Amino acid sequence: MSQAAEKFFQHNSALPTMPEVASRLIRSFDDDNISLATLADLIGKDASLSAKVLRLANSARYSPSHQISTLQDAAAALGMETLRNLSLAACMAGAFPKVKGLDRGVFWRHGITTAAYARVLAKMVKLDAETAYLAGLMLRTGQILMALAESDKVAEVETLAVEPGSRFSLEQHRFDCTHADVTASLARHWHFPAAMVEAFADANTPMEVRPFSLMAAVLHMAEVLADAAQNKDNPTHALQVAVPELIEHLHLDLAFLAAKLEAAGDVASDVEQLLG
Repeated sequence: MSQAAEKFFQHNSALPTMPEVASRLIRSFDDDNISLATLADLIGKDASLSAKVLRLANSARYSPSHQISTLQDAAAALGMETLRNLSLAACMAGAFPKVKGLDRGVFWRHGITTAAYARVLAKMVKLDAETAYLAGLMLRTGQILMALAESDKVAEVETLAVEPGSRFSLEQHRFDCTHADVTASLARHWHFPAAMVEAFADANTPMEVRPFSLMAAVLHMAEVLADAAQNKDNPTHALQVAVPELIEHLHLDLAFLAAKLEAAGDVASDVEQLLG
């Protein structure tokens, strides 16, 4: 574990608390028999989250033929995957404060885009897609803790991080660790599985880590793709420029990936409604 990353946890007040609803949503990934009704009941335990989900279900994107007034109807309109994943994103976002140096809306839109792309990549390399989604959603959360301590440096990094994937090296130069390292520390404090903690720590330079970690590679590539999408760049071209060795190592079909990314990215626009 990076000692440089641990300095951001020296004050206990800096450690966010995992929301109970988020924790239960994460556990639901392992329940193949969970129903929409059960998820709706779980979300109903959080009044703020319930209101956001209802607002999303009534948005133009889901074009309801009638006004949706119950969580059960909202669940049916959104579907299992969208309901759970966007609710988890809202819960996680709510666990972290607004900080100077990071635009909250831009930050969490990037996070949910990273999560969506991580799921696509995980399926391509035969990893668990839901674990990859959660890891992708969390990948940059360490940067919030960095901004709480050194907001000016984080803001500088964001200004300079023009090239997709460059945030890792820019942070390493300034902090002697990256957001992924700090996220690894946070995941350890939150008692996440050791494999996920290691994947975060290895996401900085996945080709240099032995044994090779597929999840770390997926996370690194997902952030590159999300950076490109945020900059309106061609995502797969950005991937070719940033990490050609990973593409070759994993034998990725970029044409297939491009088609999948387009569909996965559409849902990211919903995050603003859940952050309001």
